Amino acid sequence: MTDRKQITIDTKRLEQINDFLLDEDNPLVNDILELIEKYGGVDEINRKAKDARRLENLMSRLEDANSPFVKDILWLQERRDDDAFISVPEYRKKILGDKAESMDFDDSFAVTLEISACQYFPWLIDEAKVAIENQDLMPGRFIRVRNMAEQVEDNHILAFAAAMQVLGSSYVETLDTKGTKPNEEGQPTNVHLGGPATITGYFGGVGMPNHFPIEWADEYLHYYTQYGVKQVLNINPGSVLIGYMMHKLGIDMEFKISVYMGNDNPYACLWTLMTAQLFSRDDGTTPLIGFNLANSVDNATIELAAYIRKNFGFTDVVRIEHHITETYKSIVRQPYDRLDELLEIADHVKNISAKHEGAVPEIDKTREHPSDILDYFRSKEDIIEAGHMDYLRRNYLDKHNSLNRTARELTKRGLTFLAAPNLHEK
Repeated sequence: MTDRKQITIDTKRLEQINDFLLDEDNPLVNDILELIEKYGGVDEINRKAKDARRLENLMSRLEDANSPFVKDILWLQERRDDDAFISVPEYRKKILGDKAESMDFDDSFAVTLEISACQYFPWLIDEAKVAIENQDLMPGRFIRVRNMAEQVEDNHILAFAAAMQVLGSSYVETLDTKGTKPNEEGQPTNVHLGGPATITGYFGGVGMPNHFPIEWADEYLHYYTQYGVKQVLNINPGSVLIGYMMHKLGIDMEFKISVYMGNDNPYACLWTLMTAQLFSRDDGTTPLIGFNLANSVDNATIELAAYIRKNFGFTDVVRIEHHITETYKSIVRQPYDRLDELLEIADHVKNISAKHEGAVPEIDKTREHPSDILDYFRSKEDIIEAGHMDYLRRNYLDKHNSLNRTARELTKRGLTFLAAPNLHEK
């Protein structure tokens, strides 16, 4: 019989790794340290980020820019304070009737209601109005995949950050340094990619060649210190490792591993979570706050990922995120609908999120412009010139509806969810 002990990692190997990391001539570590010092050091970076994230500071910057979004944020605050949004007990009674009063709901297994991607701030306001009118739930987690530089220009980045403070939901931004950023001559700097037509180059993590991981870290620190953006999407093993290292060095950053990373089996999950454990802080935390497995995973893989996560002490730290619906075009075979599988594991796998990236397939296929993952990579100017903004807004509200379908089905089975806390948990 093969001796299980043979797989033990010798402490000498760990010493070699530490010696490598602590070598003062190590260029990989030195580049990260130099970058942190460029922004003033760990304490100054965290201080600036915390200050930039304050609601009063975000609102002040919007007011200075004469942004029309100020009135939207104030409207959102007023509706929250007026209890215009349905509470969780009220929602349960809406779905279950009087039966809700006699049922026990275990919030320790609450499924985070996640939506992607909320590209434009006005969509959030539209969604809130729909939620009030229909007594729907607002997401507990938002993913954004819009060009960062573009949304700085129109102040969506500030408005969205402020709105998240009002809702109490978590949110994720996607940095521009992901391998599609052009050079000064406007040519692609990633030899694998030539625009959306070669988007499959992302799979396997080839989207950030050569110098891109350090540029990604540089871009992160910019938006962290200037706009308080704490959570970002992470698509490449190199930038994931840099994120682990920066967090261990003291930067209070967080990131979500994208579905594009392709973690589609338990051993890939072990690799990811094992590295997180090696670089975790003494308090047991890691910057890996969301772990989006590949669309191809089954429930057995999710359960094994949860098993690994539990053994490393990350159950309450690392959220396992899984697509329930996907965009109708350009990413998966349709019909793609994983709701039934979610309902099977929601009562025994903690800290998971149900991500809604498309309408229910039966609805999406009827739209004049079905949801399309490639729309994420289009400029605002292109969308407006093509007359497609209303189509994309409709796609987003369809995702809201699919999210609320999930909430209804969870509730019918006595299962729980996490919606926007400040709006629904009263």
